[in-house]
Amino acid sequence: MLDDRVRAVLARLEQEDAREREAGLPAAERSRAVAPTTGRFLFSFVAPQTDCEVLELGGSRGYSTIWLAAGVRHLGGRVLSVEHDPRKVDAWRRNITDAGLEGWADLIEGDAKEAVPAIDDVFDVVFLDAANKQYEELFGLARDKLEPGALVIADDVTLHADTLRAYTEARQADPTLLSTTVPLDRGLELSVVLR
Repeated sequence: MLDDRVRAVLARLEQEDAREREAGLPAAERSRAVAPTTGRFLFSFVAPQTDCEVLELGGSRGYSTIWLAAGVRHLGGRVLSVEHDPRKVDAWRRNITDAGLEGWADLIEGDAKEAVPAIDDVFDVVFLDAANKQYEELFGLARDKLEPGALVIADDVTLHADTLRAYTEARQADPTLLSTTVPLDRGLELSVVLR
């Protein structure tokens, strides 16, 4: 599952992210990758599922996509990633190819608010890692693509608690979901669809 090609690309992307953060690059110019432990969490969640269909909103340069695609490769499935930044789209494609995962990951280039309604599919997992202020709207759009048992994982909910507190409170108050905040890295909100 995590072969040498995958591990090499992940290591390279982790080094790039560390260098960009140390250099103090603005967030819009950085890869904005999830923390490695969050990547391992994503992998460990999707890997045991058969035919796991994943929608990733905010693919950036493909770091989290690689973790997800390496996971679904084992028992079947695919990752559909959405990214709007053209500078990151090219890197996403290159990194997925370098990792040998192009058979398990596809990319939609464009604004997720426009792309998601046009997707005619149902997903088992949605990974929400886009602009924080869009989480509520993107959740609403993705919710129509989920059946009972599906899971939405939202990143950065403790790092950006000031912006995302309303998002987490709305998920936890929704009787059609079972939602909890997991204090891993920058904080994940896990929301299971009950009905």
